[in-house]
Amino acid sequence: MMKRLKTKIAESPLAPVWAVLWNLLLVYVTYALARAIYLAENWTLLSGALDNGVGNLLNGAWMFDTSAILYTNILWIVLILFPLHFKETAVYHRVCRWIFVVINALALIVNLCDAVYFPFTLRRTTSTVFDEFSHESNLGSIFATELIHHWYLVLAAVVIIYGLWRLYLTPRLPRQRLVWWRYGLTMLAAILVIAPLCIAGMRGGFATAVRPITVSNAAQYVSRPTDAALVLNTPFSILRTIGKNVFSDPGYYQNEQELATIYTPLHQPADTSIMQKRNVVVLIVESFGREYIGALNRDLEEGKYTGYTPCIDSLISKSVTFKYSYCNGRKSIDGMPSILSSIPMFVEPFFLTPASMNHVSGIAAVLGGEGYETAFFHGAQNGSMGFQAFAQATGFKRYYGRTEFNADKRFRGDKDFDGTWAIWDEPFLQFYCAKMNEMHEPFMTAVFTASSHHPFVIPAEYESQLPAGPLEIHRCIRYTDMALGRFFEAASHQPWFKNTIFVLTSDHANMSDHAEYQTDLGDYCSPVIIYDPSGALQPEMQDKIAQQIDIMPTVMGLLGYNKPYVAFGIDVLNTEPDDTWAVNYLNGIYQYVKHGLVLQWDGSHTVALYSLDDRLMKNNLVGQRTEQAAMERELKAIIQQYMNRMMHDRLTPENP
Repeated sequence: MMKRLKTKIAESPLAPVWAVLWNLLLVYVTYALARAIYLAENWTLLSGALDNGVGNLLNGAWMFDTSAILYTNILWIVLILFPLHFKETAVYHRVCRWIFVVINALALIVNLCDAVYFPFTLRRTTSTVFDEFSHESNLGSIFATELIHHWYLVLAAVVIIYGLWRLYLTPRLPRQRLVWWRYGLTMLAAILVIAPLCIAGMRGGFATAVRPITVSNAAQYVSRPTDAALVLNTPFSILRTIGKNVFSDPGYYQNEQELATIYTPLHQPADTSIMQKRNVVVLIVESFGREYIGALNRDLEEGKYTGYTPCIDSLISKSVTFKYSYCNGRKSIDGMPSILSSIPMFVEPFFLTPASMNHVSGIAAVLGGEGYETAFFHGAQNGSMGFQAFAQATGFKRYYGRTEFNADKRFRGDKDFDGTWAIWDEPFLQFYCAKMNEMHEPFMTAVFTASSHHPFVIPAEYESQLPAGPLEIHRCIRYTDMALGRFFEAASHQPWFKNTIFVLTSDHANMSDHAEYQTDLGDYCSPVIIYDPSGALQPEMQDKIAQQIDIMPTVMGLLGYNKPYVAFGIDVLNTEPDDTWAVNYLNGIYQYVKHGLVLQWDGSHTVALYSLDDRLMKNNLVGQRTEQAAMERELKAIIQQYMNRMMHDRLTPENP
């Protein structure tokens, strides 16, 4: 009976569609079996991943498997849905069958090989493996030895591949009974339905806010970075890291001791310090570039510039800010690692590289170890932008997104959704404040706002109250500034307020209408504002250079944290002005800011040197300043420390 049903399906006008669905189901089963074998082979290392619930793990596995399966099988899908009807179609479909089985057999094999390799790396193999072993001449003997030792995996592969071949469904169109124009229309309709499903499956979802998923997204489904390997699959990890192999030792310094004396991200505070367990609140404000803030631009437009942020201007009058402050990247996905883990963006966003699977620390992890309650807030769809995964990987114990906002009956739920990205900033920041009221002190929280973002709209009720500016983002900045003002007003009445250190910055800069902010360095101007309502910090604009990666060590300094930690920035409040610095990366060029200069380095030599007073970056001073050699020496040390630590998973004090 089953054979008759299979024949009937194979000969129906929708046979190619049924073939796609049935055969892809076989591939899903293959990936599931490979994952079960992966777990069994590494049970002692990965069994803890099951402690947080199998359901969440399987949800993540389904998403990553779908992406890998569609990427690897897209050619076969196209061939089946666009059959070239030769006089004898048997040959054509035999070729299709071979393509299907070979591609998925290779996917199975790399998954099983990785099960053996996992104990040595504690993560899924990525495209870096090709460079890692490119100069090895003994790989053949190694593979032969491992095949013998793991003969049962070879047997499993043979059985599963045979099953793929045997159970494969070949469409057999009855040519004598087929009306070709009807068949063509049917296939066209099928393609119009299947194509967007394939695109969504490859990307990891349909929603506007969803970026194509990467290996880092796996962290949101597990509690340990190591366990992410069970959510991922090896074909996906390889495919999504091709072209992302950005880490290599530049070889500037051959001596590790010499390198460390020039620069090290390993901070070792005096262990005699007494830690003050004060709350820490970090506000990451979407696109809130320094240009928009009147209080930080008193010299613009001959002193007539007022900006778009009266609420933040008022906050700055009570805060510590810095004359020169910068972000370390140009994308939202660069902001979180820089601000919360003191990891700058070099070459590629940290999120999108294999290093995202390293053991990563951060403000939340460090303070969580001291008994702090930690939570991250982002008003977009849960999982959007990979923020949830990164928050969990860096020690945030709780995550509050659009789902949690909608579940809180004190608020209006999706009535406050902006229709594109997230909950409007004003209600979400009030939700943020309300949730902190429920936390036990000390706590550390961070929020990432969303409203000052393309398509640059604000709630309808504020359109007449908040005037537009020369740029379409300006009204959004006014709205977000108002939302921030109301947040601080609400927070000021809470019992935890005066025991809290507030840090406000932006993820990156955005649109500009001033030439000073349209230069290579101007594009990276972001505020770094530290507000201490207890009065312990004297409000002032310090003549220092500050950057996002300084936030973590500066907070640790304010708290008197007395244990080692890894952070690429410095405690800017306890550093002399001439020793403060900033670094960022722009299209193959590193920019290093120090000593009142901006040095641009292409990896081998300085291409430009400008004075910070040369705000339009017009006068190249290469070879004219004595500080250039020292700056080159320091920048090379920063780059080498970064690359080496990313390559060898040395981002925590346990791996110094």
